[in-house]
Amino acid sequence: MTSTSLKSAFLSPNAAGSVWMIAAMAAFALEDAFVKRAALHLPVSEVLLLFGAGGALLFWGLATLNRESVFNRDALSRVMQIRFCFELAGRLFYVLALALTPLSSTTAILQAAPIFVVLGAALFFGETVGWRRWTAIVIGLIGVLIVLRPAGDSFSLLSLLAVIGMLGFSGRDLASRAAPASLSTNLLGFYGFLTIIIAGALFGAWDRSPLVMPSSPSLLALAAAVGCGVFAYSALMKAMRTGEVASVTPFRYSRLLFGVLLGVVWFGETVDLQMLIGCGVIVGSGLFILWRGNKAKRIKTPRG
Repeated sequence: MTSTSLKSAFLSPNAAGSVWMIAAMAAFALEDAFVKRAALHLPVSEVLLLFGAGGALLFWGLATLNRESVFNRDALSRVMQIRFCFELAGRLFYVLALALTPLSSTTAILQAAPIFVVLGAALFFGETVGWRRWTAIVIGLIGVLIVLRPAGDSFSLLSLLAVIGMLGFSGRDLASRAAPASLSTNLLGFYGFLTIIIAGALFGAWDRSPLVMPSSPSLLALAAAVGCGVFAYSALMKAMRTGEVASVTPFRYSRLLFGVLLGVVWFGETVDLQMLIGCGVIVGSGLFILWRGNKAKRIKTPRG
């Protein structure tokens, strides 16, 4: 391949979108790692409060720069209320999972979210899902069970925290499909981080853990988590708007690689063969569901 063709390939929309998607997934994995690091020394409620406040402030600044008012009446719509409930559950239980369970297994379970999004779209939006994708959904659920290993001696009920968090994020993504078009990426990000603050306040009222003065390393970890989270959210939107969805979406699963790698290197976690098999089953099922969905769309909308 000549230098000219190499240059055009790297500058193509799909290639650029794929790079943005990989960057977003790496940043999301770093966000998880920094949140987990901060939760080693701070109560979970305080982590949520500080993390949510930092992210909301940044997205408020971005919205202000773009002359977008954060006081949008559509934010109170029924769809956004449903989205808020799912976001609340997803954020709260996922951060609890990060604080109390290994990063590698938490990240692996999160990869099942696209499978549940397709399942929810079929059940609640009436989208057509053929027997092949239903089979892949069941296989993906088996992959989650392989990671959880409920019949094994190492199973912990705490692992269900990641499952609940994943279900919350799946519901949030489904509700986002019906979110009012007047709500931009910055506004959705702002409301999302406001939800984290509310989650922290509610959990603090239930847990009653006293707030502590955060140390400099803890504040730095939270600041890094906020920065990574805002960048990841923006890069994700850039990826979806730059390349074709079918081309860039599969790179979402690169988050699993980054999450497992950070868990092993940074937190000294171990990954056994059963864990790797479960990850492979989840990712394989998700990619097949995506492929079948895109193929069905092409059949319904033939060219010419």
